[in-house]
Amino acid sequence: MKAIYAWVLTCLVGMLLPSSHVLAGTAQGEKGRILVVMTNHERYPSRSDTTGLWLTELTHFTDTVEAAGYTTVFTSPKGGKVPLDERSLKWLYMDDSARRQLRSIHFRERLENTVPAASVDPAEFTAIYFTGGHGVMWDFPEDRELQRLAESIYAAGGVVSAVCHGVAGLINLKDAQGQPLIKDKRITGFSNREEWLSGMRSQVPFFLEDRLVGKGALYSDAMLPFTSYVITDGRIVTGQNPQSPKEVAEAVVVALSKL
Repeated sequence: MKAIYAWVLTCLVGMLLPSSHVLAGTAQGEKGRILVVMTNHERYPSRSDTTGLWLTELTHFTDTVEAAGYTTVFTSPKGGKVPLDERSLKWLYMDDSARRQLRSIHFRERLENTVPAASVDPAEFTAIYFTGGHGVMWDFPEDRELQRLAESIYAAGGVVSAVCHGVAGLINLKDAQGQPLIKDKRITGFSNREEWLSGMRSQVPFFLEDRLVGKGALYSDAMLPFTSYVITDGRIVTGQNPQSPKEVAEAVVVALSKL
């Protein structure tokens, strides 16, 4: 009977917990919580396939930070479902870890039920990570709630990180003096050259590299396109492309260890 009572109690607690607990990563780390931001946008201006989250830019990051003892929580501007970029699911870009995650009911539920950014308390997190995929170009840069979260986490001494097009989430962030957070900071992100090579130059609303430079960032990229390239400047960590999220995660773990 005691076992039955314990099971019933566990079920009731699970039903009553807020969504942020339900959506936390499977690795409930003691080192801190990292807020992982994803897009809700899935349509290109003229292409028939869909954009959205570039899957391995999520899985490579979360696999690494959760293994290091951190808990991850998924959020998006609107909350709810996160679309997956169709191209990111092709065999060329997938790996065993990403396939395993997609087979996980818990993981799929997390992608279907992300926490709305407006409902997130930044005081609960030591770092924020902006994932990529072309969709973020439409809903990251101007979202005031995402700006609130990232600016608050940074102002409290936390780490702001992003990869690929997700670096668009840093464009309009401001520091305590009201200046662009990335001004005079060493930053990378998806390059103009890579945008041309990917065949998406006619689809994006702006070139990320140009916008970063326009905000005063000290932009740089790898000599060879589509190779991992990560820069840490203080408490800001950025990665250039889909090949970079694991290294971004490792750099975030290092940056957090120094806080």
